[in-house]
Amino acid sequence: MIAATVGVLFFVQMATAMAGTALIQAFTDGDTGRSQLTAGVLLMMSSGVAVVGIGLLMYPVLKDVHKGLAFWYPVLRIVEFAVSAACSLYLLRQLQEFPNHLLWVYIPTGAGGLILTYLLFTSRLVPRPIAILGIVGYACLSLGVPLDLMGALDMNDGPGLLLLVPGGLFEAVLMPIWLIAKGFTSPSSAPADAEPLVGVSSGVLPHA
Repeated sequence: MIAATVGVLFFVQMATAMAGTALIQAFTDGDTGRSQLTAGVLLMMSSGVAVVGIGLLMYPVLKDVHKGLAFWYPVLRIVEFAVSAACSLYLLRQLQEFPNHLLWVYIPTGAGGLILTYLLFTSRLVPRPIAILGIVGYACLSLGVPLDLMGALDMNDGPGLLLLVPGGLFEAVLMPIWLIAKGFTSPSSAPADAEPLVGVSSGVLPHA
């Protein structure tokens, strides 16, 4: 069941990322030792593997909506993992975080997320309110990156954290719960240049 598996992976990637970030933050604050740092990095790597899994599993679903855009979704998820892994290895080697490491990860996250939610919106594979929440969330994330780099806000503190709320609700709550409980729904409309979406119902695809 592609839909249910993707839903579980959304939960896994969010839970492991939160746990890994907490351990890494504790190390940088001087509260824990090297073993906790290593555990935090391993959790972040696990989150990255889940992210790649989401991209690869969604490709056969999204390619029937729009082949061109669908190709870039798993590519950007792989780039996201590669950037996160590189920053994690830098941390293990230098025992300090790469400058603005989360912002560099957010760039492919935001771009890939906008592709995913646009295709979900146009195809109605999930209810449009869920897709709209995702579009808003990833747009806020993408907007926050240059604002943070310019020093206009801090996405890790204060008002900047609000930019992460819509995307967090999409990835950690509504999207995975819907996919696990309901699966994908047959589209009632699709983009004009898209191929017909055939055989998509309750998360089961032919040959998937």
